[in-house]
Amino acid sequence: MALIAPRVAPALPAEDALVLQRALDGGTDITVFVDGTVHRLPPQARDAVVDLLARFSRGEAVTVSSVEEMLTTSQAAELAGISHTYLRNMTDRGEIPVEYRGTHRRIRLAAIMAWLEGQKKKQAAEHAETSDGGTSGGGHGK
Repeated sequence: MALIAPRVAPALPAEDALVLQRALDGGTDITVFVDGTVHRLPPQARDAVVDLLARFSRGEAVTVSSVEEMLTTSQAAELAGISHTYLRNMTDRGEIPVEYRGTHRRIRLAAIMAWLEGQKKKQAAEHAETSDGGTSGGGHGK
C-alpha cells in the first residue's frame, strides 16, 4: 500500500547542510543543468525542488516518490496523514469528493492536496486568532 517507487536519501552531513542552507537563504531561483543544457523549471517543479533542498539544508533525510492521480482511500489517508476510517467518513459526508470504480472508492490526488491546503489555511487562521490574545472569538475543538 505504498506510494509509487519511493527513494530515500539520507540526511546530508552537517557541513554540507549548512553550505546548502546558506545558498538557499532568501532565494528560490533554481537553475537546472541537464547534460550541460540550462532548463527553467515550471513553478510547481521549482517549488518541489526548493522544498527538497530546504529539507536537506535542515539536515533531514528525504523520501521522494511519485503518486498516482487516482488514489485508493488507504493511499489518500497515508498521504494526508489521517486514518483510513476518518477519510472514509469525510467522503461519506461529501467533504472530500470520491469516485467509484465498481464498489471501490478512488480519490483524486488534487482533492487530497486541496483538502491539505485547506487544513493549513485553517490552522494558520486559528493560530492568528490565538496570537491575538483570544479576543476574536472562542476556540474550536474536534
